[in-house]
Amino acid sequence: MAADFKNKVVVVTGGSRGIGKAIATAFAREGAQCALVAANAANLDAAAKEIAKSGTAPFTVAADLRTLKGCEEAAGKIKDKFSRCDILVNNAGATKAGKFLDMPDEAWVDGFALKFFGAVRMTRLLWPLLKDAHGSVINVIGAAAKTPGPEFLVGGSVNSAFANFAKGLATLGNRDDVNVNVIHPGMIETDRVIQLFEQLGKANNMTPDQARADNLKKSGARRIGLPDDIAELAVFLAKPAARHIQGAAIVVDGGTTTGLY
Repeated sequence: MAADFKNKVVVVTGGSRGIGKAIATAFAREGAQCALVAANAANLDAAAKEIAKSGTAPFTVAADLRTLKGCEEAAGKIKDKFSRCDILVNNAGATKAGKFLDMPDEAWVDGFALKFFGAVRMTRLLWPLLKDAHGSVINVIGAAAKTPGPEFLVGGSVNSAFANFAKGLATLGNRDDVNVNVIHPGMIETDRVIQLFEQLGKANNMTPDQARADNLKKSGARRIGLPDDIAELAVFLAKPAARHIQGAAIVVDGGTTTGLY
């Protein structure tokens, strides 16, 4: 086991499933103490038991990060428990896909509430601890930040705003000695992607399996990504060896995003 994360506290929002759970598992395996934040207490308990098999059992906080109150409660419990935060992984949030005219107002509000405002608030609340620790913020956003499309306007808009926030925050990070970077996953094999293919299929009069096959064909990807593909990069970005990587946005999508980064 490497010593890079011994006695380090890693906060992972949206840490009970999918990419977040994979990231927490990878950090636990490296010796970190993780704190998982998500809305569903049962999912958190199940994730904690599984992650404990790889390392230190994580601390869990059930909170609604869509609200300022939920973010304040989560940050408060982490401060009370550890009095430190070395790494913050902003991973919570899943936005809906569908035809623009079919997307209700609440889909836009909800998309920004959790993924964007939740990350902004958690970062602001934990920044003093991150500054004290000379820590890292890793924002898991999404390749749609770079690839606008008419059937993913909520997600693309949220991701672009989030990416802009992260890039600007990196300048403050240089002043305060906090690293701030972005991972843009492409399609990753999670429950979220199953839902996404259901939504895209409905928008295009396809079955979910047809939507999946169509996505792979159009993208040219060899496969759908795996949560561990993102987790390993997240761990690396928090290591001392990556300290000079600042304000970067790394796309992990099997090469499907066209154009220059």
